[in-house]
Amino acid sequence: MSKSAFLLSAMLSLPLAATAAERIPLADLSAFLNELTTAKGSFTQINPDGTISTGTLYIHRPGRMRFEYDPPDPALVMAGGGTVAIFDRKSNEPPQQFPLKETPLWVILERNVDLGRADMITAHVADDVATTITAQDPENPDLGHIELRFTAEPVELRQWIITDQGGAATTVILGDMERGLDLGASLFSVPIELRKLRETR
Repeated sequence: MSKSAFLLSAMLSLPLAATAAERIPLADLSAFLNELTTAKGSFTQINPDGTISTGTLYIHRPGRMRFEYDPPDPALVMAGGGTVAIFDRKSNEPPQQFPLKETPLWVILERNVDLGRADMITAHVADDVATTITAQDPENPDLGHIELRFTAEPVELRQWIITDQGGAATTVILGDMERGLDLGASLFSVPIELRKLRETR
């Protein structure tokens, strides 16, 4: 199962207010993401082929994220050191790796999130349930985009949809997130993960 359409993030609550069907301002959403430091929780992923995966998500902003998929899915997706790595834990092959900046994931993992940046947001809408924004790299819009869905009172990130440059969409629905945890750097280190996998084979 391809995870290259990845990736995302996570779920802090701030005392921001917005009434139903009222858009949460971009400045408030940027502030929400910038307040995110560490978080851990469950996720459900709807893959481009319609299959469903579940697992545990770890976030350590800026720049780091880890998706551990539940068995029997052998996948492990890590973002750290400016790189995204996709492991198949049942394979002897090295992980696929590519720059974080080449995935929409960077939008929520960069050090200083500014959703008001020119040409970054292509849609900003609200319904009776949530505010949804669509974001892209304004310098590389052909690399795909990420759609983030937030609820209000308090603000929480509920899900995202990443659409890759080929048009394949991957949806991640977030469960309850525990935040402010002490998450070690080794959780997000590709070299350490490679060494651990070699030691278990």
